[in-house]
Amino acid sequence: MNDRDKEHPYCFGKLDNVFPLGDDGLRHSPEGCMVCFCKTDCLRAAVKGPEGIKVKEEQVKRAHGSGTISFVERWARKKALENKKKMRR
Repeated sequence: MNDRDKEHPYCFGKLDNVFPLGDDGLRHSPEGCMVCFCKTDCLRAAVKGPEGIKVKEEQVKRAHGSGTISFVERWARKKALENKKKMRR
């Protein structure tokens, strides 16, 4: 049996476990995740899951705060994220 055939750990795909918000306001993977055999699949699952919309919202907020996107672009992205939330319910 190789590493890919093993069962996933309990924290697999849980956003706040595998990609928590740091003191600097950005998300970072913990040291323990860096050596995990399924870290890439796990992070992808966390960001694609229902909690992943939080990550996108944080990105939009930072982009608007830094002036990278305009108010209208921010509004459009937030509206699209809200629609995704409604569709997942």
